[in-house]
Amino acid sequence: MMAKGRAMRILMQILMLVFVCCIGSVRAQTEGLTLKLNTSVQEPYTTPAHDGFLDLLMVEVFRRVGLKAQVDLYDASERALINANKGIDDGALPRIKGLEDQYENLIRVPEKVMDTDFVAYTTDKPFATKSWDTLKPYQLAYILGWKIFENNLDADYRVTRVRDPQQLFSMLRLRRADIVLYERWQGLAQARAQSLRVTVLEPPLAKSEQFLYLHRKHAHLVDQVSAALAEMKHDGTYRKIHEKAMRPLMTVR
Repeated sequence: MMAKGRAMRILMQILMLVFVCCIGSVRAQTEGLTLKLNTSVQEPYTTPAHDGFLDLLMVEVFRRVGLKAQVDLYDASERALINANKGIDDGALPRIKGLEDQYENLIRVPEKVMDTDFVAYTTDKPFATKSWDTLKPYQLAYILGWKIFENNLDADYRVTRVRDPQQLFSMLRLRRADIVLYERWQGLAQARAQSLRVTVLEPPLAKSEQFLYLHRKHAHLVDQVSAALAEMKHDGTYRKIHEKAMRPLMTVR
């Protein structure tokens, strides 16, 4: 009986040792590393100097869980997701809910990163954009492939599709379009780059919650990252980072 008890204690000690080793192995995989997160959104969310909103936000979020992180910009949105899903990159943001159904290796961090406003810009007299129908009398332009606009503008609308944001706001500057459709803050950054005075029409035509996804090899970080992001919103850090990144665009109206 005593021998059986001694054997059980030894077995428990062995199991505890294996558990501790496993935990240490998981930590060793991330400690000292800089997690590479990817995105396809540009200034003011990301910048070459890594001082955009998402650049600063992710540095602070992961600092709070004891890690380093960097956001790298991709020209191709789909390629960014593929590389994150393959584990070439450690995660992707900002992305809509539900991508885990298509990209099985990605896990969504439950706390949202931000809300995206899809808005209309004009250089003419403003009016309320209470529905998509208010745009019907106007010549419109948006970037090819933006599904939010493709899905809401049928053949009744006069639309030009362009390649990139530079061309989009050139259409507005050259008066080849009455209104261009884009995301709020990236549009203001592009207007500033072209020294173009614009008006953002309100309210937004659509809104979307955006999230961070991590590769499943970092599944143990998901709850910690979610809690850190929520904490930053509660203690005011999130707001301060947002204001710092967006302040130069506040007067571009």
